[in-house]
Amino acid sequence: MKYSDFQLDKTGDGLLPVIVQDATTLKVLMLGYMNQEAFEKTRAEGKVTFWSRGRQCLWTKGETSGNFLHVVKMYPDCDADTLLIQARPDGPTCHRGTTACFDTPEEEGFVRSLSALIQKRHREMPEGSYTTKLFVKGPKVIGKKVGEEAVEAVIEAVDGNRDRFIYEASDLVYHLLVLLESQGVSVQDLEKELALRHK
Repeated sequence: MKYSDFQLDKTGDGLLPVIVQDATTLKVLMLGYMNQEAFEKTRAEGKVTFWSRGRQCLWTKGETSGNFLHVVKMYPDCDADTLLIQARPDGPTCHRGTTACFDTPEEEGFVRSLSALIQKRHREMPEGSYTTKLFVKGPKVIGKKVGEEAVEAVIEAVDGNRDRFIYEASDLVYHLLVLLESQGVSVQDLEKELALRHK
């Protein structure tokens, strides 16, 4: 993909609109604009760089805050006049200190956010964390917890207790995410498998 592949005449100012999305949660983080230099710098360095229309200069997101956006994947849209970048953020994206510049509900994509947090716990193994304790005990204990939570969720479903079912099903999902991480499997791996079956 080259900058010259894009149809920039539609933007009116010769700049490429760029939507940045969290590669893990799929939450839309922000919108910015690139000129060719910003596009090439982003590709070369792997950190999202924009052209600041206000300051009329290049601007690498995070250069002052440290909250860089690390490029994971880049996709042109169907008309080749907009770019979608899936990125891994180092911290809050918005200058307000919020996750994103758009005030969409935080619970959107939360399962993926929780999965990312569980992965972080697995890497760092902080003391006092319940998740850490599960990883220390290993797949056998984690698997037992998944089984217990599954049974409890089924009991509440059969009894028609919606609120209790949501509670127990949430426990089930959490422990399943921990088990997945212990086996080196991600939510994305499950999505790929389910998509294959759907075909």
